[in-house]
Amino acid sequence: MEDNIYNFEANLADGRVKKLSEYSGQVILIVNTASKCGFTPQYKGLQHLFDKLNNKGFVILGFPCNQFGGQEPGSGKDILEFCRNEYDITFPIFGKIEVNGKDTNPLFVYLKKKARGMLGIKRIPWNFTKFLVSREGKVIRRFGPAATPESITPFIEKLL
Repeated sequence: MEDNIYNFEANLADGRVKKLSEYSGQVILIVNTASKCGFTPQYKGLQHLFDKLNNKGFVILGFPCNQFGGQEPGSGKDILEFCRNEYDITFPIFGKIEVNGKDTNPLFVYLKKKARGMLGIKRIPWNFTKFLVSREGKVIRRFGPAATPESITPFIEKLL
């Protein structure tokens, strides 16, 4: 088995299973999101980034998480409606997952192993932590919650 994210699959917010291998050949930004977080306005910048770079082989994958202050309490349907109605999100939104603890989604176990945070910490500190993945499915870098989509654009463009 190759060492990349293409071996994983996850449920979309509408319940359909999506194999990450379907994103093979694209630069990917994986983000753990929440609808009621101080960083939620980053959705606007993420959508702008997606609109700007999607035709160059870039995609964003949003993974809602309710582990930080209960900031993503809704169902998959609620989350999708919020993202579409409030921020016109068109990039894929997945079903709610856990990013820390014993029930951590396997994809996030892998991401945290490949790109640790500040001081080498694996744990995700808060919503809107971002992982940049190359066209080959390799995890290139982790960005903290405060890193805006605008601030990480040069890193993404370098991979395109």
